[in-house]
This record gives sequence, structure tokens and C-alpha cells, in this order.
Amino acid sequence: MKNIWTIAKREFDNYFSGPLAYVVMLAVLLPLGIYFSLILFYTSQQAVFGGGGAPDITPMNGLFAFLMVFLSPALTMRLLSDEARMGTLELLLTAPVRDSELVIGKWLGAMLFILTLLGITLIYPIVLNNFVTPGIDWSVVLSSYIGLILLCGTMLALGVGISAIFSNQFAAFFVTLGLIFFLYFLVGLPANLLPQSGDLLNYFSINNHFTQMNSGTITLGALTYFISLISFGLFAGTTAIEIRRWR
Repeated sequence: MKNIWTIAKREFDNYFSGPLAYVVMLAVLLPLGIYFSLILFYTSQQAVFGGGGAPDITPMNGLFAFLMVFLSPALTMRLLSDEARMGTLELLLTAPVRDSELVIGKWLGAMLFILTLLGITLIYPIVLNNFVTPGIDWSVVLSSYIGLILLCGTMLALGVGISAIFSNQFAAFFVTLGLIFFLYFLVGLPANLLPQSGDLLNYFSINNHFTQMNSGTITLGALTYFISLISFGLFAGTTAIEIRRWR
């Protein structure tokens, strides 16, 4: 556990030693801030005319999830592929660190960055709570944020697994982007055209499971889906590192 935490802290610090962390934060917080302002403006205008519903946090977190489809590959593409390219991976493999500890530590470092970003966005439900009487539904907020954490963890785990396979970080970026794009947007599209297998295709859609949790519904199927994909991504990364070790 100590090795995992050491690697995670190193990766978390590395994000802020270059421009990547600040670019990603800007790419997330700027659209969220603009969208949040538009939601408040629209809601206030509706209230003036005696209509409209109370604002909630689900559209904000939905936008966050959408942005992560494109940003998570950028956060994970260099984690292991760049180590292989620069030759530092061989040094890590000779250290007293298990392959699984290396992969989990890299993933956890990226997760710590995302959790920091999610912590900043908590200002939005806090502000919204002051605009709604008697207050927003915090159970929906909790479910939505749990869904976001699991969704981000899944995307980052898949990205780390792919990064362990490639020595070129741009190849890792595009393969990760293609896989996440497929699981988020494309896998559920044929569900309406194929009624026999529609439920199965919907189950494999990241977006469908997140949408359920974003609306306040946490199901065992969704938890199993996200945890299974996280485990698969970390297992794939560990296996790729073991293959590199024995080449």
C-alpha cells in the first residue's frame, strides 16, 4: 500500500509540474462556469414569469461526464507509455514494486487529480442550495457525484491499461479516445434497432449507467458494471507490464 501511495503522489505532483493540469482544469471549469451561469439566468427568467422548475446539479455533472470522454485520454496517455519511451519503465521494473502496485498507483494519481477537480465543482450545488427553498435534494447530488467518480475511475482505468500497452503516448491517446467514445456514445445506438439484444447493448453503455446515477438511482448493475471495467483496465495494464518484464 505504501508503494501505491508513493507512486500516486508522484503522479499527482507531476500533473502540476507542467501545463497539462491547468489546461484540463480550464477545459472543465470554464464550460461548467458558463453553463452554470446560463442555468441560473434561465431559471431566474422563468421564475419572473411564474413558471419553470427548480434548478438542479444533474445538467452540470452531465457536462462534466461529457468533457471527460475527451480529457481522460489526455490524462492517461503518458502515464506508462512515456515511461516505456524514455526507458524509465525498466528502472521501475527493477525496483521492489509489484506490477499491480505500479499500475494502481498510476491510476490513483490520476484519480486524485480528478477528485480535486470534482471537489472544486462542489461549489455549484452549494450555491444552488441557496437559490432553492427548502433546498436541493442532496441524495440526488450524492448519487450523481458517486456516478461521476465511478465514471471517471472507469475511463482512467481503461486509459492506464491502454497506456501500458503502447510506447507511443499519441497512439495511447487515440486508442483510449476511440474506446471511450465507443462505450459512451456508440454501443447503445443500435439498441432500438435490435430489440432482441437491446438490453445487452444498453448495459454496456457507460452513458446509460451514469445517466441513471445522475438522476438519483444507484443500482447494483451499475456498480457492478463500473467496478468490473475498472478492474479490467487495471488488470490489462498489469498484464501488459508483466509481458514487458519478461520480454
